[in-house]
This record gives sequence, structure tokens and C-alpha cells, in this order.
Amino acid sequence: MPLNFDRIRGPYLGDLLAQPQALRDTLTALASAQVFAEIERTCTQQRFPRVVLTGMGGSLFALHPLAIELAAHGRTPIFLETSELMHTYPSLLTPSTLVVAVSQSGRSAETLRLLERSGGATVIAVTNAADSPLARLAQHIVLTVAGPEYSVSCKTYVCTLLALSVLGAVLCGIDRDERLQQFAGVPDAFEDYLGHWQTHVEHFADLLANVRDVFLVGRGASLAAAYAGALITKESAHFHAEGMSSAAFRHGPFEMLDAGVFVGIFAGDAHAEPLNRGLLRDIEAASARAVLFASDAPLAACRLPAIESVAAPIVEILPPQMMTLALAFLAGREPGRFERATKITAIE
Repeated sequence: MPLNFDRIRGPYLGDLLAQPQALRDTLTALASAQVFAEIERTCTQQRFPRVVLTGMGGSLFALHPLAIELAAHGRTPIFLETSELMHTYPSLLTPSTLVVAVSQSGRSAETLRLLERSGGATVIAVTNAADSPLARLAQHIVLTVAGPEYSVSCKTYVCTLLALSVLGAVLCGIDRDERLQQFAGVPDAFEDYLGHWQTHVEHFADLLANVRDVFLVGRGASLAAAYAGALITKESAHFHAEGMSSAAFRHGPFEMLDAGVFVGIFAGDAHAEPLNRGLLRDIEAASARAVLFASDAPLAACRLPAIESVAAPIVEILPPQMMTLALAFLAGREPGRFERATKITAIE
């Protein structure tokens, strides 16, 4: 459908289109950062038996790929949102615990509570705010260089994923320069995809017209985009969406399938893709709307850039971002404009 793009243009769209440069800036900053050598020394001196990965919202979801990589290298990561960590699992915070705390602002209420009651744990902060309490009080600071952001996390989310992947290489004994090289093509991939944003939004507007429910599903590292994509859909377009694993979708939500349901499925890696393609066929057989986000998707809006597999979780967020613009347009809203929430959550 032809869209009036004046209804879509605004600071949120500006942030989306600024992602390629934000990724370039973060890549440059990470390449010269001294903090990774410091983290290597700390982890050599103290073999932490417990690694806690924590954040809220998109900051938590961005930790999915890191959790998988740590587990694959013999570590046992504990994945908890910061509020639950502080209220329900504070006994995990001891001097023998390594905490990776993610917060784009470094000022959220939960982050401040963590800093107050860290229990002597060693905290690695991943943040976009060099002057934040998290950056000042953590033992190690990994800074992204995403720049200021209007509302919904987009630049900060993708730059956080990049920083966490480099941190994961350091924690797992993988060459950092090699990991950085694997991400070298990501900014250009973003630029190529976003260069056609108008067409992508038009296609999603057609796909999502008269949709009642949106589900984003995937497996493994794709859960980062599934959960984060559903969150930004709620924030940006005020449209309810759920993110979950492809397997969990079959355990109940599958019963909801009809013509008013849209399911976006992330193809995932070689192990997950056959299962996800099977889910696509089953959803289509139930007369619901479904698409596969994959490098060979027929529709350009759903076609993910072909890049190194370790960088896949970053580009997977691109189609959901375009969906937020389409859904906001269909609802007659300015995408990304907060009415009740704020950029920094000050109440826990």
C-alpha cells in the first residue's frame, strides 16, 4: 500500500537510520579499548565459578547470545533480569561472582540497586553512558558509542549486542581482533537494508493490515531478536506482541492461529532452520499469516543480510524494526513516541 511517509518520519526513524554509523563508531571504540586486557587479567587472577548476566528489557534480551557462547565454552551462566536478581536471588552476589550488567543508560532503578548491593561481586558494565553511576562504580566498563537516542532502544540495542559479542570472545579465550573482523561488514549490511526502508515498511503494512496478534519466535541466539522485537513493537506502535521460542509457540499459542494472527519466524542457524521452516508450513496450513526472516526470504523486507553467523543476532532485529513503523502507521500513531513510559525507568 502507498504510505504517507510524513506520518512515519521523526526522531525514532532518525535513530533507526543512524544505526550503521553507530555500529561503525562502536566497532572503532571497541578495537582500541583497553578494558578487555584488564578483564582478561582479572579473570586470570580469579577464576569466577559463577557468571551472572543481568539487565532489564532489551538490555537483558541482548545477553542471550553471550549466555549461549559462555555455556558452549564450559561456563555456567545465570541469566536473570536485574529486578529479580536483587529481589529474589541476592545470594548469588558474592565476591566469587562475575556480573555482566547491561544498561544503556546506566541509571535505571534496578541498576542503581545492584550497585548498592553488589555483595562484593566483580561487575563488568556494558553501557552507552560514560558518566552514569554504572560506569563510575563498576570494576570494568565496556562502552558503546551509539550516541544519544530519542526513545525506543535501537542504536543502543545493536551496539550492545556488538559489545557483548566482543566481551564474549574475551571471556571465552577467543581472539578479540578476529571477532571484531567478523563484524566488519555489519554496518554496511545495515546501510544496505535500511536504504530501502520505505519499501520494507510498505510491504509490512500490507502483511500486517487487519492483524490482531503478532508473535515473533525463534531458537537459540535468535531469541534476542524475538524478545526485543516484541518489546519495541509494544513501545513504538502501542501494539501488543509476544516474543517466545518456536517450541514454546507450539505449546499453547498455536491454538490461537487464524487469519488475524501474524507470526514472524527467525530462521536461525543450520540446526534450528529446518525446525523453524516446519513451523512456518504448519502455521500457513492453519490459515494464519507467517513469514520467515532468513537470508533467502522471497520478500526483501524479511530478507536478512548474509553475514558471519556470529553477527546474525544483530541483523535479525531489522525486520521487526520495520514492522514497528508499519504498525504505527496503521494505528495512526507517531512511531516511537512515548506517552507513559520514559527513556530511563526510575521506579523499580
